[in-house]
Amino acid sequence: MAHGVAEIGFRDDAGETRLAHLFHSDPLRIVFPNRRRGDIAGGALVTTSGGLVGGDRIDISIEAQRGAQAQLFGQAAEKVYRSAGVDTEIAVHLAVGPGGWLEWLPQETILFDGARLRRLTSANVAPGARLLAGEMLVFGRTAMGEAMTHGLVRDAWEVRREGRLHWADALQLDDTFADDLAAMAGFGGALAFASLVYVGDDAADQLVTARGLLDAMVATPGLRVGASVLGDVLSVRWSGTEALPLRNAFGAFWASFRHAAAGLPPTLPRLWHI
Repeated sequence: MAHGVAEIGFRDDAGETRLAHLFHSDPLRIVFPNRRRGDIAGGALVTTSGGLVGGDRIDISIEAQRGAQAQLFGQAAEKVYRSAGVDTEIAVHLAVGPGGWLEWLPQETILFDGARLRRLTSANVAPGARLLAGEMLVFGRTAMGEAMTHGLVRDAWEVRREGRLHWADALQLDDTFADDLAAMAGFGGALAFASLVYVGDDAADQLVTARGLLDAMVATPGLRVGASVLGDVLSVRWSGTEALPLRNAFGAFWASFRHAAAGLPPTLPRLWHI
């Protein structure tokens, strides 16, 4: 069993975002690929073990201080292997200071049949700050024809503003896993699921933008999409019968939305395409 830690902080220095803090321990590493010209500072999170097993725990902390603009993204898909009964735990802590912009863009988490995952993504977003964060789940090694028939997934989000809980959401699948994936009142046969959360004072204003971007995806076979706003939180969901079309739709939305909301280049990190 492993306990990996990754901590990174960014600060604003006279209009330039610079590294303020960095710590990592096995099996996590943060590396810094060359960024695209004109884009913001960023880093890539790497799991050197090649995947997570029951009993593993990883803690990820990412902070953009006042005025800083930064992005942390996943180097590759994360794999969670079958467990004999012990849970894999992931805790992601995100913090954005006033006037800051932070993106948390992991690649998909692939759950092997029988995997047990508990993940909590918590964010504290100051007034005037903005956060764009997401997660993708793939239920089974779909490229091998494997479906996830049993196991545990609890994937929860908590958003705080000025230290107070502002929005919370949780997905849980356990004993009735296969039935929940198949049921029309559940996942309706979907084998992949994605969530995107945008937090900011302008969240309600961005709902029209989000739904406009999603309209082009409705025609994709097997893909269902939707967006809603509660307070300062805009949430977007995708479910799909195939993982790759969902991944492509999620990435396309992300690139376009960051451009529309913040004027950033409408692109994804190069590692996303490898």
